[in-house]
Amino acid sequence: MRVGLKPKEVTALLRERGFKVTPQRLAVYNALAHTTEHPSAETLYQELLPDYPTMSLATVYKSLNILCAVGIVQELNVGEDSFRYDARVSPHPHIRCMHCGRVDDVKTLPTTDFSEQVMLETGYQLTGQQYYFYGVCPHCQQAMLAQEA
Repeated sequence: MRVGLKPKEVTALLRERGFKVTPQRLAVYNALAHTTEHPSAETLYQELLPDYPTMSLATVYKSLNILCAVGIVQELNVGEDSFRYDARVSPHPHIRCMHCGRVDDVKTLPTTDFSEQVMLETGYQLTGQQYYFYGVCPHCQQAMLAQEA
């Protein structure tokens, strides 16, 4: 389990950027900050619905857009029909299982040297980067082996 910013910090950042602080926005951030699963907006909506029965999917999408704009959530495009979201906003790679769709962080791969090499080679000043890897997770590998046996 991960823990992100405290509610007071999220509240302050939203207000500094001119956004309303709503229970739904705080709930969306809190759900993201306490998971490593990189959920989609639809997954977050289903998770929060029991506690916020009047909240719409559109509210979740709007909250995610605002949290991304504030810089406390990042949007991931791992090659699916919908985006995934992550409250860990420091640059880090992700890996997606092409069998079950699971998305994980790659925690120990250094990206600083790679980014510096890209800037040196291209002359670009980087404003951001996202790294994605694709494969088959250990769980799906085991399931595939069991099917073959």
